[in-house]
Order: sequence, then C-alpha cells, then structure tokens
Amino acid sequence: MIAPTPTERPPGRVNSGNGVLAALVTAVFGYALMQTAVVPALGLLTRELRTTPTWSAWILSAFLLSSAVLTPLLGRLGDMYGRRRVMVGVLVAYAVGMTGAALAQNIGQLIAARVVQGAALAVVPLSMAILREALPRDRLPYGMGLVSGIVGAGAGAGLVVGGLLADLLSWRYLFVLGAALALVSLVLVGRWVPAHHHTAPGRLDLPGAALLAFGLVSILLALTQGPSWGWTSAWVLGLFGLGLLLFAALVAVERRRDDALIDIGELTDPPMLATHAAALLFGAGSYFFYLAMPLLAQQEPGAEGTGFGASVTVAGLLMLPGMLAIIPAGMAIGRISATLGPRWPLAGGFLLFTAGAAPLALAHDAYWHHLVFYTVVGVGSGLVMGALPKLIADVVPPARTGTANGINNIIRTVGSVIGSQLAAAVIASTVSGRAAAVPDSAFAALFWLGAAVAAVGAVVSPFAVRRRVRA
Repeated sequence: MIAPTPTERPPGRVNSGNGVLAALVTAVFGYALMQTAVVPALGLLTRELRTTPTWSAWILSAFLLSSAVLTPLLGRLGDMYGRRRVMVGVLVAYAVGMTGAALAQNIGQLIAARVVQGAALAVVPLSMAILREALPRDRLPYGMGLVSGIVGAGAGAGLVVGGLLADLLSWRYLFVLGAALALVSLVLVGRWVPAHHHTAPGRLDLPGAALLAFGLVSILLALTQGPSWGWTSAWVLGLFGLGLLLFAALVAVERRRDDALIDIGELTDPPMLATHAAALLFGAGSYFFYLAMPLLAQQEPGAEGTGFGASVTVAGLLMLPGMLAIIPAGMAIGRISATLGPRWPLAGGFLLFTAGAAPLALAHDAYWHHLVFYTVVGVGSGLVMGALPKLIADVVPPARTGTANGINNIIRTVGSVIGSQLAAAVIASTVSGRAAAVPDSAFAALFWLGAAVAAVGAVVSPFAVRRRVRA
C-alpha cells in the first residue's frame, strides 16, 4: 500500500509539506539534542546535587528505561487515535519534564523528571507515521531521511551544547533550553501538522503493553547495572531470566489477540527481522564511538595512555562534523534507492561506517584523524538511519507505521545499551586503577568493534528487502 495522497487529508487544515517537515524536524531535534546534552554535565550534577556516581548514572538510565517502556505504547496510541493528537500530548509531557528538571532540588526529583522526559522518544516514530500521511509518495524518502538525519545531528550537537551551557552558565540551563524547544515544537505542530482521519481500529492491548514494559525494564536494568552488580550476580542473572520469561509470555499472548500491540508475524517476517537486526547492530556500533571519542579527547596524554587533554566542548566539536554529515546523507536516501535499488542505502551505510571506523582504529592520535574518519562514519550513519524507517514503511501497512517504527527505535535503544556496556567492559578490563589512564589499545579495540559490528550489518542488510503488503 502506498502513502495517502494529499487529497485524502481532511479539508481546512494547512497541508504544506514544508510546514510539516519544519514542525517535525524541530520536535525531533529538540528530543535528540537533549538526549545527549546532559552527558557532559554528569560530573557537575554529581557534585552540585551532592550525590554519588551510582545515583547520577540513573539520570541517563531512568530516561532510557522510560523511553523503552513508553515508545511502543505511544506509537500504538498514535496509530489508533491520531498521530498529531498523541504528538501534542508527548510534547506537553516533555515540556513538563524539562521544567521539573530545571527546578529539581535533589537527585530524586531530577530522576523523576527524567522519567517523564522519556516519553519524548516517541516523537521519532510518530514523526515517521505523520510523514507517511502528510507527504506525497515522491517526497517521502526525502522527508524520512531528513528527520532521521536530525536525530543523529541533534545528538552530536547536544554534546557540544551541553558542554558549553554547563561550562559557561549552569546545568539548569540545559533543561531550560529543552523546555523552550518543546514549547516551540508544540506551537509548530499545532500550526502545521494536519489532523488525519486514517486511524487503526481496535483497543489498546494493555496485557501486551504490560508484558513488553516489564520485559524491557528487566533486560535493560540488567544491562545497565551489570558492571556495578557483577554480570554473574544473582540479581543480574535473575533479571535476564525474568526478561526472557516475560518476552516468552508476550509472544504467547500476542499470538492470540486480533488487536495485538506486537504483531508476531510481522516481527518475524524476514525483511522486518533483518531491519530490526540492523537497528540493533547500528545502536551498538554507534555507542562505541559515543563513549570512546570524548574520553580519548579529554584524557591527558601520558605514558600509560593516549589523549589530547581537550575540554568537554572541544571533545564535542571533534564529533560535530561527523554528526552534521548525517543530515545530507539521510536526505539522499530516495535518490540512492531510485538509482541503485532499495537494498543499497542500508548496506552502503554500513560499509561506509566500516570504512571510517577501521582507519580510526589504526590511527587516532591526531585531531584530523577524528575529524576525517568520523565524518565518514557519520555519512554511513546517515544512510543507515534514513534507510530504516523507509524499509519499515515498505513492509508494514500505514495503520501500523507508528507502532512498527516505535519497536524499531526500541531495538536500536537496546543495541545502544549493549554497545555502551561492552565499551565500558573493554575500558574496565584495561585500566588497573581508578586514576589510571585508558591505554591506546582500549581505544583501538573499541574502534575495531565498531567496524566489526558495521560489517555484520552490511551482511544483514540485503535481507531487508522492500516488498508490499496488504493493509
């Protein structure tokens, strides 16, 4: 089934494709920027809120867990009751969460505000579904590629903006900026994004949502706490076991429901399975760089390690060209697909990712190595991020676009957690003391891991074949 034509939109609404794109790009950029802006300020937050590194880590973990639980549920609500309506609700919740974080007086209040902010990940799958409704078919790949590229570019900009605000003003201004972006997005979405009458029938699958939520929380909690609790501890092994049992129960329940949140047949369909596997691999591969590159840049060079002794801001600027390269690469998805075929944007993206990661593993002791090689990684990332929602749109009917993209984003999030914990394990295994420098071999290993994961992604990509299905 193809995307609805402009004549199918309700009369009386503003139907400018450019207006819709501007509104969605602003909303997604606000989410992506604030996803990483808090990372450079974690040490500052630990000191000013008089807490411990263990509790400050929950500033990230609480957001991650909340996103994993809420995103598929909000995507399904958007499919059922209208994507614009749910998008407005998500942006309101995001603004409230940002305001609460800016006013937080202790670590508990800040973590609670981050839980509310976790709803914002849903703007990505909701945006993809809205684009499928609002744009003509020939502009859809461009729109999806642009919005996907903004996710990566915003995340890179967040590392720079977060460092600047934390260094020059206060950590509270991080969340003031987030609240302002949420309010601007709310106005633009209300003004430019049209309501749509094409919604999915059925009821909300509460049993499925509960099983998915608790299963994700169990797995992600085990992954995030594994380094501190011990990977072989009873708690971690128990959480992994509980997560697997809950997912098995989810499969059994969803197979018997007509209005299932998770369409098991759709999920295991070979093209969709390959698309989700690509998202998992991309999430893992990206986080090897997110952790390794800022750490290498900020570390003081010495006999036991390597580094540039750069500031937080400079460390973010080294990644910025690669992050900005994601946008034009994502926008080129439609042209590449039309010229070379639908398999090549995803496969080519992973190949470029590998082509940038491998030389960075061999040479990373100069600024230009990071700038040049990570820009190649960024181009590959843009192709991958733009190709994933387009492939999903080719596999699922329009009524499930939001749900399917939500699941894909959560799988990528799980991959990100896996990548970050693997990176942490590599670093921990090569550092003998708390104050010891990270050796060059650890950074090389992380970059090689990124190259290897991307190479596997290139092998998986041809199986994510475009095909049509009936609604």
